Amino acid sequence: MPASRKKNDRFSIDPTFILFIVFIVVLWIGGGASRADVAGQVVVRAFSWLTILLLLIFGTRPEIRDYKWVGALLLATVCLVLLQLVPLPPALWQAMPGREVLAFSASVSDQTQPWRPLTISPDATFNALSSLIVPVTTFGLLIASAKGGQWKIALVVLGAIIAGCFLGVLQFAGSNFDNPLINDGGAVSGNFANRNHMALFASFGCLLAPAWAYSSSENARWKAALAVSLVVFFLLLILGTGSRAGIVFGLLATMLGFLAVRSRMMRQVKKLPIHKWLPAAVAVGASMIGAIILSIYLGRAESVDRANVLEMGDDLRTQIYPTVVEMIGRYWPAGSGFGAFDPVYRITEPDAVLGREYVNHAHNDFLEIVLDGGILGLALLALAICWIGIRTFKVWRAPLRDGVLLARVASSLLWLMLAASLFDYPIRTPMMMALAVIAAVWLSEDRNGGARQRG
Repeated sequence: MPASRKKNDRFSIDPTFILFIVFIVVLWIGGGASRADVAGQVVVRAFSWLTILLLLIFGTRPEIRDYKWVGALLLATVCLVLLQLVPLPPALWQAMPGREVLAFSASVSDQTQPWRPLTISPDATFNALSSLIVPVTTFGLLIASAKGGQWKIALVVLGAIIAGCFLGVLQFAGSNFDNPLINDGGAVSGNFANRNHMALFASFGCLLAPAWAYSSSENARWKAALAVSLVVFFLLLILGTGSRAGIVFGLLATMLGFLAVRSRMMRQVKKLPIHKWLPAAVAVGASMIGAIILSIYLGRAESVDRANVLEMGDDLRTQIYPTVVEMIGRYWPAGSGFGAFDPVYRITEPDAVLGREYVNHAHNDFLEIVLDGGILGLALLALAICWIGIRTFKVWRAPLRDGVLLARVASSLLWLMLAASLFDYPIRTPMMMALAVIAAVWLSEDRNGGARQRG
């Protein structure tokens, strides 16, 4: 294929890709919160349904063969949540563990036991089901726009991260930016309601920037320099968010990002005389360390300051873990219902931890998924982790090609999300849901050892 045609294909306009960009913009604006009562959920879900409708009417037949595992896991998740909303006969429902309180409330009021769904809180579970329209829409857009190339999608994601970090800088500088679509608490949290989620979002930039710089054999030196500058920018923003976990994820993401492109980076370095690249490397390293030290010295690195402080919320998290484990046993093996943590926890909450702090999640998504979904939730979670592990092993052992590089970035992104879920609930926000699906699709690429050329 002539070089001019390749260039035209690379920058050709795909209507589905344009729709994907608009979808990411909507998520960026209103998809940064996990709470069901924020206005952003209405906006994001309404636009997701509109996008699905447009894809069904105008979209081309999607290529789903290479993404069957992602599609199967997504379908299984939807079916599991939907199953919890199916009304059950009273005898079967009462036989499930943890339903005694609700059954007793009907008996003391001399009412017959009604048909009820498995979930303790049908409204909350219906909200959980409604939230899944975001990952379903993301998957539909990705498989419909596959001919446009996944690297263009990666560039859109990187742009969204950069925009979020610039918003974080404005907040850090004292700008009173109040997003009416999310429950913004006034912290340096960018386009998210939670600073931990923003720090994780910026960490993804540390993964994507080096991959973008070395995404083809035509590695312009300016791209490498810009990628390093972006990584420094992301790390400094993480320091300003006040997220202690974000420091760890940012450093891990930086190491993984440059490790993914190590062979290409070393080839470029070997072409340069040592007297050219060594001073540049030393200058970059010294600048990064100097900027971090200066931030700490000036008191602007809130993440470092908070590392020495145990806040009430952090202490409460450790206190509720034994209660959550007890709740899992109480509702095992059926589960309590997805999204029902709040009312279920209030039923079980010990007097010793009662206070003004609001506990809306277990702050450990692994425990909460097992609590919500029971044995089926545990099985689905284990299956997803096994698939990610197998694909990670394959892509990091494969020779480095463009498809492999993006798959390596995707595997690192998913593992960072899983690690963050040990202490938080990032994937419950619409933006992170979409990113998880995007990464899963990237990880499915290059299954036969080389990126399939489309278009």
